[in-house]
Amino acid sequence: MPEGDTVYRVAAQLHEALAGQLLTRAELRVPAHATADLTGRQVLATVPRGKHLLTRIEGGLTLHTHLRMDGRWQLLRPGEPWTGGPAHQIRAVLATDSAVALGYRLPVVQLLGTDEESRVVGHLGPDLLGADWDAVEALRRLAADPARPLGEALLDQRNLAGIGNVYANELCFLASVTPWTPVGEVAVLERLLARAQQLLELNKLRPGHITTGTTRPGRQHWVYGQGRRQCARCGSRIGVAEHDRERPAYWCPRCQRGPAPAPRRG
Repeated sequence: MPEGDTVYRVAAQLHEALAGQLLTRAELRVPAHATADLTGRQVLATVPRGKHLLTRIEGGLTLHTHLRMDGRWQLLRPGEPWTGGPAHQIRAVLATDSAVALGYRLPVVQLLGTDEESRVVGHLGPDLLGADWDAVEALRRLAADPARPLGEALLDQRNLAGIGNVYANELCFLASVTPWTPVGEVAVLERLLARAQQLLELNKLRPGHITTGTTRPGRQHWVYGQGRRQCARCGSRIGVAEHDRERPAYWCPRCQRGPAPAPRRG
């Protein structure tokens, strides 16, 4: 599942290409909305909310999409052929005189009233990249369950919106605790939230989720994806195990304090 900065970047690209333009073609290739006719309506904006995309359309409508693991939006010029995969897996088409946006393998394609957006994103915690980011509220939500493992709590979008598995692992490293450390035992939660917001801000308009400060391939992350390699800070071997929903967890047994399962073998 993409991180919040990736979704922010997709929203910015869609907004730049479509906002203010009239739809010359609009297809929602899902049973619930297959007959919806949006042609001739103006695209008002595309905004991110955590990992959700909200494309607002003239007439009080919002197209809600979510990328999850495999979905993506791709922009083409009018007449440019699609070469990104089987065409039957395109779930949404939004075209104007100057651009064509194709939603490929989108697991969520939902047309709703703009005044109903809270129905699909109202459960989310404060958005790390939102104009209304509220660190105090995010801290309150995290601290409400002090026994919960930190990595799992950071991934829960009801606590704060925008953190995926890359940042969950990297933030635990930067806080010097393992992902399985209970939230109530993390003394630097406030500082961790400030670092989370800083990292997503720095990366929201560039690919890579860079947390180390270097763009060199293989050196962009401290622990994520570094399983069984040497820690760049202390030289210890990075551990790999599983945490929330069987997602991989990475940690340095020397740099990070707290409980940890036995690393994977092999």
